[in-house]
Amino acid sequence: MSKPDLGNAYDREDAAEIIVTDRPSPRPSDAATLILVRRDQTQPRVLMGKRSGRHDFMPDKYVFPGGRVDPQDGRVASYSELAAIEEARLRFQTKRVPRAFALTAIRETFEETGLLLGKQAEMPRKAPAGWEKLYALDIAPNLEHLRFIGRAITPPYRPKRFDARFFMAEAELTLIDDRPPLDGAELHDLQWVTLKDAMALDLPNVTRFMLGEIKERLSKNDDLGPPFLRWTRSGHSADRI
Repeated sequence: MSKPDLGNAYDREDAAEIIVTDRPSPRPSDAATLILVRRDQTQPRVLMGKRSGRHDFMPDKYVFPGGRVDPQDGRVASYSELAAIEEARLRFQTKRVPRAFALTAIRETFEETGLLLGKQAEMPRKAPAGWEKLYALDIAPNLEHLRFIGRAITPPYRPKRFDARFFMAEAELTLIDDRPPLDGAELHDLQWVTLKDAMALDLPNVTRFMLGEIKERLSKNDDLGPPFLRWTRSGHSADRI
């Protein structure tokens, strides 16, 4: 695996928050995030929203839609599956079914923005927990256009930790229609912003890093291996899967 430029994914701001404690570090929960990209204007735009100030994890920060993987996510019926290369990369250092991460990203995007990523299809009568609304709409999630572009594990000194997989998808290929995103309890001030404007927002460091990955992919169109950001005994670590 080649090493990407870690940039500001973890920086002095993070290090300043380290608290010496005898408590064991919490185990990271699997999570998934979706970066939707629109190319219908002169500059590409990404969908971002502001987290509620009531959250104990990254309050008031601008982020992409996403959240924790639920046990039922990997069992959801879909219109199509992930590309083979995406599945292979997602299998790295996990026992979870790769499609579960992509389906979580789609479910969380729907819950947090109201946007639908899928195709019209006759869905089974019984829906897995958390998928009842999408099944009732006869929308089958469409995975073929999702690209796995990064993985990051929250540093061990944080009180809440996630092992997050980041996906990128072209809005024109994945969204079922052009409905606007709707603010909700999890995210508000949802907006499509250029990469330059996104960098000016109040962002978590890892979000800023992933915006750099998006810029690289949009400008060079290279099939980059996803960066894997994590904390080891020797400090910050970054490789490509």
